Amino acid sequence: MLECVINISEGTDVELVELIAATAADQLLDIHTDAFHNRSVLTLAGYNVQTAARSVAQAAVKDLDLRGHSGVHPRIGVIDVVPFVPLHGSSFADAMNARNSFATWAGNALHLPCFLYGPERSLPEVRRGAFRSLLPDYGPAVPDPHTGGTAVGAREILIAYNVYVECDLEEAKRLAVLLRSKSVRVLALPVGEEVQLSANLISPAQSGPLDYYQAVSALVKVSRAELVGLVPRSILNSTDERQWGILDLDPTKTIEYRLENRPFCG
Repeated sequence: MLECVINISEGTDVELVELIAATAADQLLDIHTDAFHNRSVLTLAGYNVQTAARSVAQAAVKDLDLRGHSGVHPRIGVIDVVPFVPLHGSSFADAMNARNSFATWAGNALHLPCFLYGPERSLPEVRRGAFRSLLPDYGPAVPDPHTGGTAVGAREILIAYNVYVECDLEEAKRLAVLLRSKSVRVLALPVGEEVQLSANLISPAQSGPLDYYQAVSALVKVSRAELVGLVPRSILNSTDERQWGILDLDPTKTIEYRLENRPFCG
């Protein structure tokens, strides 16, 4: 079983996002939409996740247009990121095969320039180099202006997690540098009237939501936290239950709960 967490560059038209997400059928576990990021995170998982990911990609290419897109989150295309993640009974090799298969298909069928990430290079390296120092691994070398490019990856479980802080953006940028590590990637972003330290916790068993929240709180006053997508149940079980509320965690936000109670079935 694989997970695929597709990030699309649309977060203002919720109805359109839901229509695109619905093409994943029973493989869809979660939709997280953010208007300020102008981005949506669609969590898919199951035994037919490759087919579902292709359906979502086809719908996104058909219905979204990068031209005129604005949002505080960086992006290289309408289907910005497509990572495959091994879950129960699957290996990292399975995720790599799914990544390569999707990128080959998207390059050919959708004419999308696809940049691979995983063992070869990180997602931040793709963002920095795409169409500059890096050429696409699959698909055309020059992007269609309305679709852009796509980063297609294979990775282990990570947690996307935002902490809203009570300081200005310049101070938040300074703090983001201090908070970054091999297991935590951080961006400081303006979100409406608020400022956000947006993180990818790439080794959540070692540095999870509570660790990150406490690290931020030690540097600046925190107003709230926000989980983006889902977490493994093991992270919830290893976190003091008394902290779940402040951390925006609960049992219904785990991958396992959504697999057992698929919210978009039927």
